[in-house]
Amino acid sequence: MKNQNAHFFFAVKIPAETKKRLKEYIEDLKGNIHFSRWVHHEDYHITLAFLGSAPEDKLRTAEKLVAESIKGEQPFPLYINRLGIFGKESTPRIFWCDTQREERLHTLRDKVFFACKKAGFELETRPFKPHITIARKWAGIDSFQKSMLGEYNPFRDNLLEFTVSEVVLYQTHLDKMPKYESVAIFPLLAE
Repeated sequence: MKNQNAHFFFAVKIPAETKKRLKEYIEDLKGNIHFSRWVHHEDYHITLAFLGSAPEDKLRTAEKLVAESIKGEQPFPLYINRLGIFGKESTPRIFWCDTQREERLHTLRDKVFFACKKAGFELETRPFKPHITIARKWAGIDSFQKSMLGEYNPFRDNLLEFTVSEVVLYQTHLDKMPKYESVAIFPLLAE
């Protein structure tokens, strides 16, 4: 059931097979790139709109508006192509996988984002930078070297393809692992 302190967000669901492949790549990275917290592979996703804590009525309104706004959207491919960081270059706070630019992802995000705004949510105003967070908080003895992003990139010679076929409303459980629970699914339907 919904917890008063729970946070919610809409995201692109990463398929199970892709999560498994990413987990294998990430396990190889862990010996060379040192972060203090690695994201559980079941929690991999691409955030479209972070809602934060949400009253039940606003959440239901957002669900309804998101479902209406993405009706008729088709599944489409995405390609994971490189690694990246957010935060200070010497001690990054977020380590992530990037995807090749895909206009359909940006269109989908805009539809979800504006449906949530219409439902009354105040949302992040930074430009959309789609990514899959894989780790948090640099823990290396030495400074992070940006050259590591290319040196250890498992996608350099082999992009990882997956199909975007669902938008999911997730609830965060900070006391659990994995910590994101799917509470509503919005399939992209091929007509």
